[in-house]
Amino acid sequence: MSLRPILLWPDPRLSKVCAPVSGDVSDLAADMLETMYAAPGRGLAAPQIGVLQRLFVMDVCWKDGDPEPLVCINPEIVARSETVVTGPEGCLSIPGVTADVTRADWIVLRWTDETGAMHEERLDGFAAICAQHEYDHLDGIVTFDRVSSEARRALEADYAS
Repeated sequence: MSLRPILLWPDPRLSKVCAPVSGDVSDLAADMLETMYAAPGRGLAAPQIGVLQRLFVMDVCWKDGDPEPLVCINPEIVARSETVVTGPEGCLSIPGVTADVTRADWIVLRWTDETGAMHEERLDGFAAICAQHEYDHLDGIVTFDRVSSEARRALEADYAS
């Protein structure tokens, strides 16, 4: 395992739609988890380390208890709540910026793990928010894209200074 450098916005790779994963990505997933924990973050998508494939890792529990890492290969959001919540989000690719983002308060996520096993699970609360944030990265969407134009201008100005 090795730490990978995290791309910083406005790196153009962060705005690219990622290709489906094919082949073994277990070493990549291990590197991503190590990088995420060292950052220290709760989620990391492959494009954030320059790999334009549909893969993200997350662990919403490790800062408050035992690690519970998820490796999500070719994830799909197959259902989502009509109820939304708005709250602060940070991003490892946009350090120092926190933005209020509106997201579904639960989702059903389907993915393959690093062993090839298929999963489908309802994620609630912070897990749902984290998964949606990381999923956005796979479609080339960053936090700045989820706020109003006015908020984006202010956040970008703060980030640039």
